Parts: sequence; structure tokens; C-alpha cells
Amino acid sequence: MPEVETELPLLEPGKPASAATEEILAEAAQPPGGDPPAPAATKEILAEPAPPSDEAPASSAEPVSRADYDLLKAERDQLLDRLARLQAEFENARKRAERERIEFREYATGSVAEQFLPVLDNFALALNSAGSVEQLRSGVELIVKQMEEILRRLQVIPVAAVGEAFDPRLHEAIGTVERDDLPDQHVAEEIRRGYRLRERLLRPAVVRVASNPKQKSE
Repeated sequence: MPEVETELPLLEPGKPASAATEEILAEAAQPPGGDPPAPAATKEILAEPAPPSDEAPASSAEPVSRADYDLLKAERDQLLDRLARLQAEFENARKRAERERIEFREYATGSVAEQFLPVLDNFALALNSAGSVEQLRSGVELIVKQMEEILRRLQVIPVAAVGEAFDPRLHEAIGTVERDDLPDQHVAEEIRRGYRLRERLLRPAVVRVASNPKQKSE
């Protein structure tokens, strides 16, 4: 069978060498009188092999040596021991603070109660006395003055009431009474005395408030 000579076309000026090479190989692969091969097949033929990757395959984790394991275990044990010590110190400090708070409260309570013991003694003497009613009254008045002096030393002072303008922060009104000699909305009567410790109100004064009809009419 005679061999068919195939002429290779010349490269056109300005055309890239890779494109011209693809055309030459495509024509050479085309059988005489046949259809040209599919573009996908041509691309597979011309596909260059992928360059070898420089990345090495991931290796498995190296085992930890016995020395490193012992070192890490010792560090862990030290941290756990330190944590336990800190927890114990914190618990001891909390208990100590609670104990000191209770002791301080007991000391303060005992200091106050000790000052009222003489008052209690005087009340007992008054109850056991065989004096007259006037003598008993006089004794009770002395005891009241004694208690007021103790409260004053403790900086517990009574709330001003009668004649003062009604103040809902200091007074608790249980009613009104008509009074012409007092300004309207002023305290006319004190039912129960109020007290405060420095600026802190211990209890309000229970009062009746004056209602002046003359000022209302004006």
C-alpha cells in the first residue's frame, strides 16, 4: 500500500507555537477522508501530565517519648496540687471572715445590752418598792431619763414631732385634728415617739396632723 505523504503546514506569523502544534497534531491524527476527531479527545491527547507535587504526604503523629510524658504528668500534678491549695485557702478565709463577722455582731450586741442592765435593775427596784404612787412615778421618770441618756450616748435621737411640719419621711399620720393654734398640716399630737440613728430612721413618729379651718378658708 503506498504511503501517503502529509505535508506539515508552515507556522503562520504571529500565531503562538502551542496553537500551531495543536493544529498539526490534529491534522496528523485525522484519517484520510474521515471526520476530524472530537475536540475533547484532542485535548486529552495534548494534555500535559501534572507536575509532581512538592508537598510530602502527611505523616502520622510521632509518639511522645516517655521522658516528655513524665514531664507533662509532673506539671499537671503540680497544677492540680496548687489548685487544691488555693481552694483550701479560699475556704479558710471565708470561714474566718464569717467567724469575725459573728464575733463583731455579738460584741456590739453585748456592749449595747450591758448599758441597759442598770435600767433593768432600777425597774426591778421600782416594782419592789413600797412607796406611794407619787414616789413610784418619780422613780419611773428617773428611769426614763436614764434610758434617754443611754440612747443619746448611742447616738440614737428622737424625731422632732409636735409643732413641726408634717414630713411623710419622718412621721406616720393616723388621723387629723382641728386646731386653730397650729398651722395647717403640722403635727398636733405625738402618739408614739420616733427615733433615728444618726441620719438613719429607725422608726417614724406616729402622729396626728393639725387641720386649721381658718387657713383653709383663706
